[in-house]
Amino acid sequence: MPLAIALFFAPAALVWAQEHPEHPGHAQKGKSTEKRVSTADISAGIKKNIGAQSKKSPDGKFHAEHEGQNLALDLVKVHDDRLQDLGGGKYFACVDMKASDGKTYDIDFFLTGQPGEMKVTETSVHKIDGKPLYNWKEENGTWHKVPAS
Repeated sequence: MPLAIALFFAPAALVWAQEHPEHPGHAQKGKSTEKRVSTADISAGIKKNIGAQSKKSPDGKFHAEHEGQNLALDLVKVHDDRLQDLGGGKYFACVDMKASDGKTYDIDFFLTGQPGEMKVTETSVHKIDGKPLYNWKEENGTWHKVPAS
């Protein structure tokens, strides 16, 4: 009976484990002494960073550069389903932010550090109003940005 139950749930587990094709995926899991960081830790880290940057800004907005423009943004949503531990103390977060012109920007963040101490190392605008500017493709275990088609 346990085998029948396991076989029943196996296809669902395979679908659940597939990576989101638009964002970098999990790092290879191996034996490591590094502390595991949960998606809740990554979510808290990106929210803390956005909040701290917004507080420093005279207008109370998070600012990001895109094609020579300084975007003043408000956090709408952290995509908790797309947060990733990339291994080696590196993490990925994707958030939606709204600009004063009404456009929604999907922004990819890369972070390093441990819970409570995470720092953003890279930020890029991935989508504007749902239209991707680039996609992610894995090659030999490394994720690269590729032009959107």
